[in-house]
Amino acid sequence: MTFRDVYFINGTAYAGKSTMVRLLAEKHGGVECGENYHNALLPQLDAREFPGLCYTRDLQDWHDFVRRTPDEYEAWIRRTSKECETLELRMLEGISGKGKKVFVDTNISPETLREVSDESHVLIMLADPDISVRRFFDRPDREKQFLYRLMMEEPDPQASLDNFRRCLERINSRENYDAFLRSGFRVILRDERRSVEETLALVEEAFGLEG
Repeated sequence: MTFRDVYFINGTAYAGKSTMVRLLAEKHGGVECGENYHNALLPQLDAREFPGLCYTRDLQDWHDFVRRTPDEYEAWIRRTSKECETLELRMLEGISGKGKKVFVDTNISPETLREVSDESHVLIMLADPDISVRRFFDRPDREKQFLYRLMMEEPDPQASLDNFRRCLERINSRENYDAFLRSGFRVILRDERRSVEETLALVEEAFGLEG
């Protein structure tokens, strides 16, 4: 095991991963490695080594981003996820081992997590795949609203929206959901009836942290 003081949360979109990582770090005096924290390294990356991550960094016309087919989008996501994993492992070498707990909203695959972490330090959080598609633009995130505006500028906005939803469906598929479910790690399913505080208590229990 490599990381003894790091607690990883992986899973699907809209499951509450980022919120839990933030609350855990605040409550337990730890370090928060939130969603896409590896982007801190983005400006210095070599596009030959990290073509997926550098695609958006170097993109000249963002309309090309929303015009990709589901096949192209899925291939980009898979490539980028592997690149993110590489960066996270590099960054965590410097972040961990300094006397504080580290809480990570991670892109590191379950397969790799088995090699670098103890089972009790990994949690999977899942939301129904349909939520990621239906509610993608519900959040006020600047990035999501930017993409929405781009699609509204396309010659056929509805066709552009439909295409992007098909891209989201591909990466938030039931197959991917089931793979997480069968990963062997503890799993917490999203439940709209459960409060944030109640979810936090479940996460702490899964990690063996005192509430």
